[in-house]
Amino acid sequence: MAPYLVIALSGLAVILVIIGLLLHFQKSARGAPTGKASVLASSLRDEKLKSEIILNAIDDGVILLDSEQNIQLFNPAAGRITGWEPKDAVGISYKGVLLLQNDKAEPYQETETTIFRTFNEKVAIHYRQANLMTKTKSLISLDISVTPLLDAEQEVIGAAVIFRDVSEQRKEEAQRADFISTASHEMRTPVAAIEGYLALALNDKVSKIDDKARGFLDKAHDSTKHLGKLFQDLLTSAKAEDGRLTSHPVVIEMGQFLTNLTDALKFTAQSKGLGLEFVLGAQGSVIDASDTSTIKPLYYVHADPDRLREVITNLFDNAVKYTESGKVSIGLTGDESVVQVRVQDTGPGIPANDIPHLFQKFYRVDNSATRTIGGTGLGLFITRKIVELYHGRVWVESELGRGSTFYINLPRLSGTQASEIQKKEASQLPQLSASDSKL
Repeated sequence: MAPYLVIALSGLAVILVIIGLLLHFQKSARGAPTGKASVLASSLRDEKLKSEIILNAIDDGVILLDSEQNIQLFNPAAGRITGWEPKDAVGISYKGVLLLQNDKAEPYQETETTIFRTFNEKVAIHYRQANLMTKTKSLISLDISVTPLLDAEQEVIGAAVIFRDVSEQRKEEAQRADFISTASHEMRTPVAAIEGYLALALNDKVSKIDDKARGFLDKAHDSTKHLGKLFQDLLTSAKAEDGRLTSHPVVIEMGQFLTNLTDALKFTAQSKGLGLEFVLGAQGSVIDASDTSTIKPLYYVHADPDRLREVITNLFDNAVKYTESGKVSIGLTGDESVVQVRVQDTGPGIPANDIPHLFQKFYRVDNSATRTIGGTGLGLFITRKIVELYHGRVWVESELGRGSTFYINLPRLSGTQASEIQKKEASQLPQLSASDSKL
């Protein structure tokens, strides 16, 4: 099912909640409705009937929860997917029906589920990687969306849960990922060998060639490196899609992390005649991060430093590639719950029509700049996958002729939380060392 249809069904489910609530309130009112009230009641009943026909016909499961998170509506497709009879599911808590599990077939903690988050965060959540243990003990793959219903005071009074069985789709995706992974591994070896021989041919101590031949070999060497990067990106994207991306998260203080990283990236910017700055604070009220006279807040996150370096370096490299003059700014700010990193350039900007597709796999903006600058179309896709791995969000704001700003939001740890995680990780090190010695 296309994403727009999922969104449409979410809207339909919310409408049903409203209709159901109105009918409930109407039945609870004293006396029978008359006049205009009876016309409204009849109209609502007709709309409810139409909606029920649609709900009974679609292949997506639809569950309606009340404010106590008990099931009030359970369409036939939900029964087929979960193995529950609708009459048995209605009236009980969703927790006994939707037994969601992670990729390791382990039940989620309640606070990790999309439904818990929707009720607490009061926002719609779409999760594509869920698994469900059915009533018959079969494990199936789910694509699930949860939409809250809010009253006039913005309190959650219910939620619509829409899901579909994507087990076959996941199997096909896994097969494609396995093929890409195998092919990338196999092709990287000969490409690396070609690159090595070309490097030897370009070495004056190994061989003597004229300038014309050197020009040809330089181009061949650059193309080989680009091909090697493509294979590496294909391999990384395949791992990101099927959950095989290695990650070893630790507590990171982002101020110091970005200070070290920008020092390492300065040469790349300077080689193109661009400036590079690292600033603290929101746009419009920034301070130089190198100013030692200013007391700086500590921004802790829990992530793999290598993966985080990959994300920021990728955004930085893109900014340098597409910026002909000016500077690249790396900024850091945040609040009590979020740490925000931004990478801002003074480049040509991105067309508005391209922005919604920018983080899709293989998508590249089609203009004169991208046609002359090499790229795999996978960097931003991998960036999004890594950021989502740490429950973060990445997006871009851009205006033609005014440059682009890429934002990364990551959950922020308090100083106490950071200390507790560090102590826990330190206590596990001896155990890991002992287990490693047995290998």
